[in-house]
Amino acid sequence: MAVASARYSIGIFRRRHGDSASALAESESSSCSFPARTEWPSHLSTTFHSRSCCKRLGGRMNSLPDIGDFNGEKVPTPILDLVGNPIHLKNLSIKELKQLADEIRYELSFISSKSDYSLRASLAVVDLTIALHYVFHAPVDKLLWDTGEQTYAHKMLTGRRSLMHTLRKKGGLSGYTSRSESDYDAFGAAHGCNSVSAGLGMAIARDCKGSWERVVTIISNESTMAGQSYEAMSNAGYLDSNMIVILNDSRNSLHPKLDEGSKTSINALSSTLSKLQSSKSFRRLREAAKGVTKKIGMGMHELAAKVDEYARGMLGPSGSTLFEELGLYYIGPVDGHNIEDLISVLQEVASLDSMGPVLVHVITKGNLVADVNQKNEVSTTQPEVHAGSVMEPSLRLLQEKFPDNFFDVGMAEQHAVTFSAGLSCGGLKPFCIIPSALLQRTYSQVVHDVDQQKLPVRFAISNAGLAGGNGPVQSGAFDITFMSCLPNMVVMAPSNEGELVDMVATAAHYDDGPICFRYPSGAVDRTDNFIRSGLPLEGRSAEGQS
Repeated sequence: MAVASARYSIGIFRRRHGDSASALAESESSSCSFPARTEWPSHLSTTFHSRSCCKRLGGRMNSLPDIGDFNGEKVPTPILDLVGNPIHLKNLSIKELKQLADEIRYELSFISSKSDYSLRASLAVVDLTIALHYVFHAPVDKLLWDTGEQTYAHKMLTGRRSLMHTLRKKGGLSGYTSRSESDYDAFGAAHGCNSVSAGLGMAIARDCKGSWERVVTIISNESTMAGQSYEAMSNAGYLDSNMIVILNDSRNSLHPKLDEGSKTSINALSSTLSKLQSSKSFRRLREAAKGVTKKIGMGMHELAAKVDEYARGMLGPSGSTLFEELGLYYIGPVDGHNIEDLISVLQEVASLDSMGPVLVHVITKGNLVADVNQKNEVSTTQPEVHAGSVMEPSLRLLQEKFPDNFFDVGMAEQHAVTFSAGLSCGGLKPFCIIPSALLQRTYSQVVHDVDQQKLPVRFAISNAGLAGGNGPVQSGAFDITFMSCLPNMVVMAPSNEGELVDMVATAAHYDDGPICFRYPSGAVDRTDNFIRSGLPLEGRSAEGQS
């Protein structure tokens, strides 16, 4: 089982009792000018927006890339060159915004071609990012992203374009949102599924202080694999505080054989209905109808609620009533690449005061890239990759070799651990593969569901140690400490490839309780030029571990 979490994967692999130990698979755009005066709501301070919002990086806020930042020929980006911060978007026409999206998508693809990491996740949300910054007034309004890899267009539009070549480099831009880096980053995004919880806290704090700023959180399908997202949405529905949740649905699936017909479709009717749902008059009519039925009687109120639920279930996509049951007003689906529709819906949603939490379902394509070799046509597409594709190469080899023994659970780390415990109780030999930084989120399950029951779950802790360009939030620096303090856990830390192979074999043969071994991202120190079978180590009992 592999969980695709932004760049990382969590996995569970099972072996039946009696299987022989085997070695771990080898890791392997036209010019434009802006009006001199921008119209802002009377309560906004233009002086606040004109100041530099770049903190840690010394306030380098020029919109043009520094000379020498890029090598090779680039397509001209005249509109993007004039956008130093989101205030410059306010006076652009829809046509210019569309051209801006193409320019951003091209530049992100160009940056990606000069680096060793993919920017595909941000490419899919370029239009959505532009629409959000066009409608809302960050950093006064709070924009919270659940997935750091989706924020690079956001970084470019908020004064950090000239530093994009330093992304994930020492002293450069963080690979995720960072409160210490920019005022536009309202909350740190790294591990996913935290934005709704944090956003709800900000919304309640706003209400307590009597202020007016809007709170918008952007989550993805990967985030909806984790329980914290639903816990937060359920609490948001209960507290009924004004906030906006954007579900960025890239229509990726953990199951590559998913029937295409079951995926949510976008058409003229769904677009029209989304605009109707988001309109203030429709929302007020719906609320008024609820008030009338309450006065008539409980039976009529319940009947009206059921009729409303069934009607929305028939008109909306599969699963849309789930968010209504959680207490969020559902709007969608909306074409995530139609800037005009996005702006129309978001403007209506932004004008809904005292209406409680709202969820806007946005459909995007995860396969949008810009061909860096094309000069005339900026936008093009490449073959789509499903959500599980971001797992590390060694896990992919494992999945291909043992497809029936490999379970992908998305971003649900806590579930992964307890699921492994269940596999162990069922007589199998589970290997639970989780990055070190994400294992921290499962500690309660490791303690209660595995260690205290002495269940032989094998934890393969990937991405251990310092994470380099991924930043401190992804560094796996604590696993040895927090796993070693458990009474029944055996902890192993190899110093080279040969020891790692032997430790995999040791974990496979150890049935007296939980055991773990850690390994770094990327290459490991090799001792042999060939793959050999592992030999179980002469270990100590759990009580005598070192």
